[in-house]
Amino acid sequence: MFSGILINKNDAGQTVEVAQIDESQLPAGNVTVDVEYSTLNYKDGLAITGSSPVVRKFPMVPGIDLAGVVSESSHPEWKKGDRVVLNGWGVGEGHWGGLAQKARLNGDWLIPLPKAFTSRQAMAIGTAGYTAALCVDALVKYGITPDQGEILVTGATGGVGSVAVLLLAKAGFTVVAATGKASEESYLKDLGASAIIDRVTLAEKGKPLQKERWAGVVDAVGSHTLVNACAQTRYCGAVAACGLAQGADFPSTVMPFILRGVALLGVDSVMAPRPRRIAAWERLAKDLDGSSLEMIAHEVSLAEAIPAAADLLKGKIRGRLVVNVKK
Repeated sequence: MFSGILINKNDAGQTVEVAQIDESQLPAGNVTVDVEYSTLNYKDGLAITGSSPVVRKFPMVPGIDLAGVVSESSHPEWKKGDRVVLNGWGVGEGHWGGLAQKARLNGDWLIPLPKAFTSRQAMAIGTAGYTAALCVDALVKYGITPDQGEILVTGATGGVGSVAVLLLAKAGFTVVAATGKASEESYLKDLGASAIIDRVTLAEKGKPLQKERWAGVVDAVGSHTLVNACAQTRYCGAVAACGLAQGADFPSTVMPFILRGVALLGVDSVMAPRPRRIAAWERLAKDLDGSSLEMIAHEVSLAEAIPAAADLLKGKIRGRLVVNVKK
């Protein structure tokens, strides 16, 4: 038996609890992992609270991330004792995920845990941080360089935003962080932001073309924030879009794209191919250190993760929530 968060649903609605689960209940897979740490991402918050139908079958162990040690494997790449990390691939939605002490998975979904990180540090990064790395890689690959001007990071105190600020500052970019939390200015500047702007200036409907400011943008917010970010991006700049905290709509015009040559780069972390994942984690291992991660990480137990999911959706969580599944 092992402990895990279990989501069930019936005619009366959804229930969520920390349950004792028999290993025979684990889904099919060719690698079994003793999970050491998981984390809470926005999608996990939606799953646990039932705010959005991200869970596709029940019962479900949520958790789109995990880090731990292989205990059994029939997959050719993995053997007992290997340290691994998983992000996405539909776990916690259609396949039991990481918010439990054990997971059985398809070995193709796993990558080696970088030697630079412990399991706890890898989950302080999690899908949010890995997505941030994908966004930075997308901007750099497109050709955005530090000498071209400021980079805007929206939702900067969230998981994606916090890591994006760290990575961009480390790469030499001048980072401007957008947040609705004025009290977090010192936190964001400690991460590497050069300036802070109020998210309200981006959150309402604006003109299709606005004063050019940003060489590039990392946006985890969507909706009007993404529209305004595009409208303020400089000629031949690029916007990496990866989230929808404000909304999934994009009430824009084509003006920034056809008159200023702005590129809108969609960033998906869930099904990203293995080489792109490896490259993102290599950037994280190179540019992040333990002290930086401690600035953004807050540890909770499995039981504490359940109420924390609602706080995450309400924007009350700064940085990253690391879940110690042994607690």
